[in-house]
Amino acid sequence: MRSGYIHFSDKQRIGNGEVPSLVDLCVQTAIDNIRYIGNVAPLDSHLLERILPHCTVEQLMHIENATVERDLSPITDKLWKKFYEAKFFAESVKVVEARMKKYNVTFNWRQLYQAKLKEVNEAVNVTVERLAQRLKNESARKQSRQIQFCAKVPPSSKRRTFCGAFGESSAYSNAKSSILKKAKAEHFNSAEMKNRAAIRKGAVQQPRSNSISRPQIARGMGSTSNSYSKGTK
Repeated sequence: MRSGYIHFSDKQRIGNGEVPSLVDLCVQTAIDNIRYIGNVAPLDSHLLERILPHCTVEQLMHIENATVERDLSPITDKLWKKFYEAKFFAESVKVVEARMKKYNVTFNWRQLYQAKLKEVNEAVNVTVERLAQRLKNESARKQSRQIQFCAKVPPSSKRRTFCGAFGESSAYSNAKSSILKKAKAEHFNSAEMKNRAAIRKGAVQQPRSNSISRPQIARGMGSTSNSYSKGTK
């Protein structure tokens, strides 16, 4: 509760020009600091009826748990009924009252509030667990279908796999042949291979020159023999 809150009766007194009494000031101070209140057993009921309505659910439960020497239900029961109605709606309050009247039993509204809150929480937990299990089963079913689908490989995928493997091997062979070509070119362009080629070229040209000079010698010898035969005649 925010500081400076003034009870309706105190406002009415101030509006009428009355000065707040010491009790009113003490009650107002208690309301302003209600989150720090614990055991209220020594307080009179008429003071508690002015202070406790400003509690939240947690604050009222804390005060009742701390006040072990006194039963506060005659003062707090109507407050718990308001909390019950605010949390679970007025229709639920009517259902509870009808059941208590039907079975001729009476429970304080704090007990009813706690029991209803536990019931709601358990129902929520059960619902969440069911949804989680349903999602888990659905995920397992989808995963099972996916595994079955992957296990059945169609023929087209085999052809794609073969082509892919062939493409990879052809790319590897192309790379290998280009490396070999480069190595051969470097080998033929080396100085040693150039020298060998020059030597071979010279060896080829020399027999050709010898084959050309031999007919000329033969021709010379033929002409000499002819001239010799003519001279003897």
